[in-house]
Amino acid sequence: MRTVILTLYAFLYENIIRRLIFRSSAHDAHRQMLRLLAFFDRSPLFDNLLAAAHRLVFPSHERSVGGVRLSNPLILAAGLVKGEGFETEEKAAAAVARGENIIPGWRAMPRLVGPVEFGSFTRHPRLGNPGVVVWRDETTRSTQNRVGLRNPGVKAAAAFLARHRHHLPPYFGINIAVSPGVTELNRQEIEITESFRAFLGQNIRPTWFTLNLSCPNTEDDPGSRQTEEQTRRLCRAARDAIGTDNVPLWVKISPELAHEQYRVLLRVFYETGIQAVIATNTLPRPAPDDPALTAGVGGGKLHAAALEAVRLLAQEKALHHYAVDIIGCGGILDGCSYRQFCAAGADAVQYWSALVYRGPLAAALIESELQHGNA
Repeated sequence: MRTVILTLYAFLYENIIRRLIFRSSAHDAHRQMLRLLAFFDRSPLFDNLLAAAHRLVFPSHERSVGGVRLSNPLILAAGLVKGEGFETEEKAAAAVARGENIIPGWRAMPRLVGPVEFGSFTRHPRLGNPGVVVWRDETTRSTQNRVGLRNPGVKAAAAFLARHRHHLPPYFGINIAVSPGVTELNRQEIEITESFRAFLGQNIRPTWFTLNLSCPNTEDDPGSRQTEEQTRRLCRAARDAIGTDNVPLWVKISPELAHEQYRVLLRVFYETGIQAVIATNTLPRPAPDDPALTAGVGGGKLHAAALEAVRLLAQEKALHHYAVDIIGCGGILDGCSYRQFCAAGADAVQYWSALVYRGPLAAALIESELQHGNA
């Protein structure tokens, strides 16, 4: 039954629904999707329908990774369920107090696809970049964005999730990044500490936290957060902030780092108690509309670089027996690309662009193709 449903779904999405969606620009389609998710979040009927759809097409396939036991080894990556942007904390807090849904998809996406990583969230709210910020390249099944870390800030996000704690999903992560433009390391540590404590102080304990060390989609991002000293200090700040709450801590890193840098980073992760590394974030490349601006590339164009990063990390892990799990992220679009990450040493994977090219049940299709070896 599951195979029949997924075969019919794939035919309808690829031949009808995707063609209709692609009549709109990637930017417009993205905004429409967020509005639709906000509608689904507040509808008990759709809540039940999404949960029923999940049970039909996602088999029970538990996997232990990064200190947690997940219902499924395919995780929706951070970047979709991250929330609206605000100018100030006061405006974000007022929106929460009014009962507004400031994080569209927080309820609907986990109901349908299982494990989801929320964020990235920063210490203070960000409006993100203006203008067109999302693109797609159909020939390579890639996406590109310069959303610019638009989010409501950690305090409003934590308060919003606390208001809805009884409806939070059983499996979800929270991704936290240092605010772009904050270059002084002591200030970065303070931001990380305050950000993690904002959620824990509201008694929000996700299945895992992720410290995002790589945010290429902002004009004011200083970069260079993946040196040994900075990585060690930020990981320790996050670990200390979590303290006795014992929520597993993961870290997300960039593609195209030098082999020596991956070697050093993995050692630092092991020494600071990081339980999983996500490889990788998007590739910084010129934006399609303005080569002077940077936008992060995901999907097909990221695949080779992310796969190489996983291979290098896995080799280093095996050499030194580091107890750090590896989560692949980059161009996981079908069973074949998923299989490549598994063979390279990934313990689980994250996906995002697959939603664009294969629809909301992309993870179920990918898992089925891996299982049956038909992609």
